[in-house]
Amino acid sequence: MPSAVLDAPRLPVGAPQGTPAVRATRPARPQRTPLPVAAAGVLSVLESLALLAFGLTGLGSLFTGGTRLPGPAVAATLLLLAAWVVLAAGAGAVLVDGAGRRLLVAVAVTEVGGCLALAVHGLFGPDGVRLVAVSGDVGLPVPALALLGLAVPTGKLLLASSPSALAWVAAGGRPRAPRRAPVAPEHRVLRGVTVACIGLALAGVAVLGAPADGPAPTTAAVTGAP
Repeated sequence: MPSAVLDAPRLPVGAPQGTPAVRATRPARPQRTPLPVAAAGVLSVLESLALLAFGLTGLGSLFTGGTRLPGPAVAATLLLLAAWVVLAAGAGAVLVDGAGRRLLVAVAVTEVGGCLALAVHGLFGPDGVRLVAVSGDVGLPVPALALLGLAVPTGKLLLASSPSALAWVAAGGRPRAPRRAPVAPEHRVLRGVTVACIGLALAGVAVLGAPADGPAPTTAAVTGAP
C-alpha cells in the first residue's frame, strides 16, 4: 500500500466523518485565584472606598463653605465621582472573576493620565507651585500629591499585566461546579385525577342536559267570570 495511506491520521471508531483529529483545547483553569489577581481586586476595592470617603468629606465641606459652585458643575462632579467609584470597584471584580482585564487597564490608564495632568497643572500656578491646605498654615504641593496618587494605577497595571493574571483571564477564571437544572415534579397522579374530574363533569353536563325551566306562562283569558 502507498505510504501516504499508512501514515494518514486515523479517527477513533464512531467519530463522524470530517471531524478533525486534533482540536484546540482551552488552557486548564487554575484551582486558586493567583496572588496578583487577588491583590489587584483588593486594591481596586480600597481605591473605590477611598474615593467614596473623599467625596463625602470633600463635597460636604464644599457645600458648607463660602464658595458655591453652580448647579451644573455640582451635578457633573457628582456624576464623575460616582462613575469613578463604580468603575474602580467593577474593574477589580471583573478581573477576579476572570472575565477580562480590559476594563481595569482602561481605568488605570485614565487615572495615570489624570494624575499627570494634575501634576502639570500644579506646577504652573500664578504664584508658583500650587499647595493644598492640610491644617492651619501647613500645605502640601499638588504635584507631590499627584505623583503619590500615581502609585495606585501603576500598581494595578503591573498586577493585571503579570503572567499569572494573563493566564487567569485566558483560562476564564476559577472552575465552577456544574449546576443541574431544577427538575419540576411531575405529579402524574394529580394530573390524572384532574383530567378524570373534568371528563366526568363534561359527561354529566352532556347526559343530563340543561336544567328544565318552569311552565311557560299562558296568555289564555279567563272567560268564565260570573
